Parts: sequence; structure tokens; C-alpha cells
Amino acid sequence: MRISARADYAVRAATELAAAGADGHARTTEAISQAQGISRKFLEGILVDLREAGLVVGQRGAGGGYRLARDAHEISVADVVRAVDGPLVFVRGERPSDLNYDGTAQPLLAVWVALRARVREALEGVSIAQVATGALPDSVTAIVDDPEVWENPPE
Repeated sequence: MRISARADYAVRAATELAAAGADGHARTTEAISQAQGISRKFLEGILVDLREAGLVVGQRGAGGGYRLARDAHEISVADVVRAVDGPLVFVRGERPSDLNYDGTAQPLLAVWVALRARVREALEGVSIAQVATGALPDSVTAIVDDPEVWENPPE
């Protein structure tokens, strides 16, 4: 599974908005771009997607910029990823539940569905507020506290 640059940048932008929202301020595209090292042009497209998904709102004029549309505790990482990339797990451009395999490959479908369930569990279980504050849930910290998960398997 790959996380696209677009999804990574969208989550990072949302965390900037969560941090600013705690102070009641909107964040400009320029401020988010500088804080996260994201191309302003690329970020503008991401913010359009987030606005269309109802995750952010834009405000024009003095003091304008972007804010989260609802409390950062109510927005999951999965919500943001879906807003910019669509469904979390695709196999050949299809949802695993829409696939049908025959013969010896039939059990593979269960593997893809299990993968989707685990990805959903991980990304739906973490809010943008938790990322912004670094207060990740125990379900995440318990996994990343194991040094072996940081290692890449031998090729």
C-alpha cells in the first residue's frame, strides 16, 4: 500500500489547521505551505478537495484563510485521505469487496479485504487533533514502540 504525496500533504495541512483552530485563527495557504514545505500551487488544489468534502471552509478578506469545518477531534486521518484520494484500499482500481476471484486465487480476496479492514482501523482510529497534538492513541503507540516495525524487511 502506498500513501500518495497528495494524501500526506492533505493530512499535514489539516494538522496545521487543527493547531491554528485551537487559537481560533484561520491559516492562509501561504502559511500552511511554508510551515509544511508544500508547494503552494499543489496545496491550493488539496484545499479545494478538502473544502468540497466539507472538511475545511475558506474565508476571504482580512484575517481570511482556511479553517477546519468541524472540530479536529471529529475528523479522522481516513476522512482526509478519502477526500483527496478516494477509497483507502483499491486493487486494480476496484474496491476489494467488488472483486471476484476463481480457483486457487479465491482466498486472496480475503487477504485484500483484511488489508482494507486494518487500514481503515488505523486511519479511522486517529483524529487530526491527535496528530496535531502528538497525543496518538494507544493502538498506534503500542505498535510503533516496537523497534522492529521501523525496520524494512530484507530484499
